[in-house]
Amino acid sequence: MRITHWIPILFLFFPIIKSTAQQKKYVIHTVAFYNFENLFDTINDPDTFDEEWTPMGLQRWTYDKYEKKLGNLARVLSEIGSAENTDSPTFIGGCEIENRGVLEDLVKQPKLIEKDFGIIHFDSPDKRGIDVALLYQKKKFQPTSYSNIPLYIYKESGNTNENSKPSSEEKTDDELQISTKNYRVYTRDQLLVTGFLDGEEINIIVNHWPSRSGGEKKSSPFREAAGALNRKIIDSLQSINPNAKVITLGDLNDGPYNKSVRIGLGAKAKKADVLPFGIYNPFEEMAKKGFGTIAFRDAWDIFDQIMVSETLLQTDYSSFRYWKAGIYNKSFLIQNSGQYKGYPLRHSTTEIGFSDHFPVYIYLIKEKK
Repeated sequence: MRITHWIPILFLFFPIIKSTAQQKKYVIHTVAFYNFENLFDTINDPDTFDEEWTPMGLQRWTYDKYEKKLGNLARVLSEIGSAENTDSPTFIGGCEIENRGVLEDLVKQPKLIEKDFGIIHFDSPDKRGIDVALLYQKKKFQPTSYSNIPLYIYKESGNTNENSKPSSEEKTDDELQISTKNYRVYTRDQLLVTGFLDGEEINIIVNHWPSRSGGEKKSSPFREAAGALNRKIIDSLQSINPNAKVITLGDLNDGPYNKSVRIGLGAKAKKADVLPFGIYNPFEEMAKKGFGTIAFRDAWDIFDQIMVSETLLQTDYSSFRYWKAGIYNKSFLIQNSGQYKGYPLRHSTTEIGFSDHFPVYIYLIKEKK
C-alpha cells in the first residue's frame, strides 16, 4: 500500500493563493543532507588510510563506540524536518561514509528499519576511503539510473607536500591527498541518481567537494572545479529534458557566497533572479542572517547546502515544487559546555557525539488530488 503524507496549508502561499489556501491539502516529502563525520567501521582496510578508526588506532574505535555512533545518527536522520512533516526524510544524502557496509548497519537501526531505506553508494578514489551516498524510502521513490561521476583535478608538480601541512587557519582531518606520480588530487565523486517520486521524475546529485586543507584560497580552485562539474551534470540533464527537476545537495566545503557556488554552479540567492535552467540556493539568505551548519573559531558558515532547479520554483502545485528549507539544529545536537559550547556535538575521546555539522533539509510539496 502506498503511503503519502500531506499537510493542510493555511497561510503557506499568502498572499498568492490566500482565497483558496484553507481548502487545499498538499503531499509533502523531506529531502535531507547530513555529513556523518567519520562513519567508519572497526575493520582496517589495507587500501585506505583508515587505521585511526580501528580498535588499536588513535580513536580506539571499538564496536561499542561504532554502535553508539550508528544509534546517534539514526536518531537524527529519523527526525530531520519533523517540524512540518511527521515522516522521516524520503531522501537522505550523506558523506564521510567508509563503505556500503556501514550504511547497511545504519538503515537497520531501530529508528530507521521500518522506513525500509534503499542505498545507492559507490566507492570513491578518496584515499581516506570516505564516500557519498543516497538513502531513499523504497515505498516512495523508485530509482531508474545512478552513476558516480569523477572529479579530475590536478596539483602543480613539486607542491604535493601541502596536504601534510594544512594552514593554521584551516584545521581539518579531511586533508587533500595528491598522487606523487601524476599529481591528481584524490577526492570524492559526484553521485547522480534519477528516479520517480510518486510518478514524477526527480534528479538528485550528492556532493562532498574538496576540503580546505592547505588554506581556503589555495584550495579554492579545486572546489571551483567541483562547482563547474556540478553545473555540467545539470546542463546535461536539462539538455535531455528542458523540464528536468534537479536537486543538488552536499557538504561543499564552501559557503553559498563562494565562487564555487555562485560562479561555478551559478546559484542565485533570490527566486526572482533565477532564470530558466538556473539554480536557486535558499541557504545564502540564511548565511547572511548568521545561521550556520559548521563553526570554526566562533565563526559560523553554511557548508551544507541543498539547491534546486528553476523547474521546482514554479507556482503550479499540480507537480512537486520546492516549499522551504531549514537547518536541523536541535538542542541535543549542540555541545552544552566547555571550549566548544554552542558548536555541533561531535565525537571526542570522552563522548560519542553526532557530527561536526548540522544537517540541512528542504520540503517538496504538491497539491493533493
